[in-house]
Amino acid sequence: MQRTDKVWWCVVALSGVLMVMLGAYAAHGMQARTTQAMVSAVETGVRYQAWHTLAMMIVLVWKRVQPLSGQRWILACWALGVAGFSGSLYVMALAGLSVGIVTPIGGLLLMLGWVMLAITVVKAS
Repeated sequence: MQRTDKVWWCVVALSGVLMVMLGAYAAHGMQARTTQAMVSAVETGVRYQAWHTLAMMIVLVWKRVQPLSGQRWILACWALGVAGFSGSLYVMALAGLSVGIVTPIGGLLLMLGWVMLAITVVKAS
């Protein structure tokens, strides 16, 4: 396995553990400390992080079977998108900080990752 693939698998593993921890906190401990809107924000972040973590795992397996240059861009967009979108929701809900434009930029990166997936598949055909 290439070193960069090991790094990506570590990123995915870290995303997975953070997702489970924050999801558990939102489900079991957060409601007593904050508003339902903030709990909902964390749940939204966890949901998007979960889907994109799973998608990154699938791309990593695909990359192992059929390496294509666009796959690293898909992974980068999704990783940065999760950090920006979900991360900003977590910061807002857990620390009470407003991160402004970071959330929509993270969302755009998530979407760009899906567009890069389509482009990579079309170019590979």
